[in-house]
Amino acid sequence: MRVLLPDLPPFRALAVPGITPVYFENDQVPPGEVDGFVLWFLRPDLRRTVLHRPGLKWVLTLTAGIDHVVADLPPGVALYNAHTLHDRAVAQHAVALMLAAGRGLHRYRDTQRRREWADSGPMHTLEGRRVVIWGYGHIGRLLDGMLAPLGAHVTGLTSRSTAQDVEAALTSADDLVMLLPRTPATRHILNAERLALLPSSAWVYNLGRGDLIDPDALNAALDAGQLAGAALDVTEPEPLPASSPLWERENVILTPHVGSTTDDLIERGAAHAAEVLSAMQQGRDVPGRVDVSRGY
Repeated sequence: MRVLLPDLPPFRALAVPGITPVYFENDQVPPGEVDGFVLWFLRPDLRRTVLHRPGLKWVLTLTAGIDHVVADLPPGVALYNAHTLHDRAVAQHAVALMLAAGRGLHRYRDTQRRREWADSGPMHTLEGRRVVIWGYGHIGRLLDGMLAPLGAHVTGLTSRSTAQDVEAALTSADDLVMLLPRTPATRHILNAERLALLPSSAWVYNLGRGDLIDPDALNAALDAGQLAGAALDVTEPEPLPASSPLWERENVILTPHVGSTTDDLIERGAAHAAEVLSAMQQGRDVPGRVDVSRGY
């Protein structure tokens, strides 16, 4: 089986019986038919070209989200994602943001830069906090397990939760963590109406996709004091433009879509690809099969 692989040392070191590797770089893809495509760090125009190569049977994207693939995926080509590659880092990043917000670390960073030794405002712990995780999939369940020992009480919502369940959860939330995938149904799912349901003491966290939250509605809610704050690893648009008021807000924490980043991410990505390729060759269940019709 001929497989396109990223031209990176950990992928060069892969040795899976029955696999003939063909290596690509971000700005160059060798010609010829391939059976499979392990996608990571490839220019969008080259990605679209590869997706329509004759003979392509499957694609493994080494990302949790698949929205950058599905629009160009031809019928009949199987798609796999790598949510387990990123789940622990994203969940820990969520915990880090929640602890930072609760303890006011963003404010203390500001006072540090001003060389001020001063109490900068109210603080809380996660003990007893009512946390709503909207996007209760693999990452959401892992986050739930991390929050439980810290004393938080978690409610899980999915994209299929009823309007009544969503309303009930939001009206009693101390923290709302957005982890939904990007689909047509989830765009701006957290809109002005739903933001208004949250208590004014609530924090909103987004580690799913930037367009889960209506940015105008979020800024309006922050302006009006309808929220205590927001911590965002993803935004709409990305990169966040310099003109966005989010940059200057004291009660907003921003990280630049790095929730899944770790020092060993490339090595772990190669190991995940090897696991998938071995499963295919041995006729075992292949992890991460995506239901394209649902978008996850």
